[in-house]
Amino acid sequence: MTATRATDEVVGLIADLIRFDTSNTGEPDTTKGEAECARWVASQLAEAGYETTYVESGRPGRGNVFARLAGDPANSAGALLVHSHLDVVPAEAADWSVHPFSGAIADGYIWGRGAVDMKDMAGMTLALARQFAREGTVPPRDLVFAFLADEEAGGTWGSHWLVENRPDLFDGVTEAVGEVGGFSLTVDRPDGTTRRLYLVETAEKGVSWMRLRATGTAGHGSMLHEDNAVTELAATVARIGAHRFPLVLTDAVTEFLAAAAQETGLDLGVDTPDLETALFKLGGLARIIGATLRDTANPTMLNAGYKANVIPQTAEAVIDCRVLPGRQAAFEAEIDGLLGPNVTREWITRLDPYETTFDGHLVDAMNAAILAHDPNGRTVPYMLSGATDAKAFAKLGIRCFGFSPLQLPPELDFAALFHGVDERVPVDSVLFGTKVFEHFLLHSAPTER
Repeated sequence: MTATRATDEVVGLIADLIRFDTSNTGEPDTTKGEAECARWVASQLAEAGYETTYVESGRPGRGNVFARLAGDPANSAGALLVHSHLDVVPAEAADWSVHPFSGAIADGYIWGRGAVDMKDMAGMTLALARQFAREGTVPPRDLVFAFLADEEAGGTWGSHWLVENRPDLFDGVTEAVGEVGGFSLTVDRPDGTTRRLYLVETAEKGVSWMRLRATGTAGHGSMLHEDNAVTELAATVARIGAHRFPLVLTDAVTEFLAAAAQETGLDLGVDTPDLETALFKLGGLARIIGATLRDTANPTMLNAGYKANVIPQTAEAVIDCRVLPGRQAAFEAEIDGLLGPNVTREWITRLDPYETTFDGHLVDAMNAAILAHDPNGRTVPYMLSGATDAKAFAKLGIRCFGFSPLQLPPELDFAALFHGVDERVPVDSVLFGTKVFEHFLLHSAPTER
């Protein structure tokens, strides 16, 4: 590639990234493609003049790439980490209208697994990093570009391993930006106009994957059994799946609801009857916002028995728990009250919640970048119901945000594209996002004189 402007090559870079099958199965032995993709990213950075660091995070093939662009030496601001993950969730080609790893560009979209989660941001970051190096750009602060492995399985063999084993890679970093933020939500205003709200992620729920184990007496399937482990487990899973945790509005959610109510005239307050239903007037994104109003515990896996006529001694289930900041102890107490007498629980994965405030120069820079390219925009904070690599970086005291700007068509159900069939991102959204992200990175620290 010979183009020097990021907007000239960003679409091609995203398509190229999608063509690497970096499916993360959650099992190290079957996860593939991360090293190959990471080495390709390193080659693209090296071509533009960067010195890169390639690190395999604790296991062969878990490839990560780092590059640092020096900022204004007269500026005392700490470095900004710009992080993307290269792995994706698996995709079944038979379910798609295009091959999920084709990187097809058609009908105004870039298609493929990872298009929104998150090879779009990886491509924008790579395009801008290449442009800055080629043009000799000196940003106001050091920029650390990181392209990471294993985010889709919790980052054990990615960000968390790197934080614990290679903290030197993050020397001087005080703030970070990553995925699932900066995208637009178009809302109708009472005067008949519309407003684009750009959602900046300032908080994430905690992730707690829990294994339940029921025990009983093994025996012949034809006989009477009062302590059947399968029955005990099924009853517990049903209680948990039907349980409704209390409504708890965190600061990020409260600020989002206030901004949305102000723009739309909708009643979206803490006392709103059936607030979850009211949220759906905002469109498909209500599935994400609604999931941040309370803790959730969703059964996802069941395992019991080995023969039709044998009652097993044990039965197991996995529950995907997402817990609001400050709610872990209360959440566990509620779960314990739902367990059957012969059911125990253990945590498979525990990742703490994260939250920061919606203020400071970095937030001002995000808002200014949006307004420079969309005067009808407004940045607002929100909480992500899922999880990102920010959970790892927060352990180093880094202040983290989700800011991967995209101006989306109002009719696009963006939330449904994450891990969905026919995942795709609009070309125009990527071009817009690249311009906004450039503005943001070049104004990401106050100018000191």
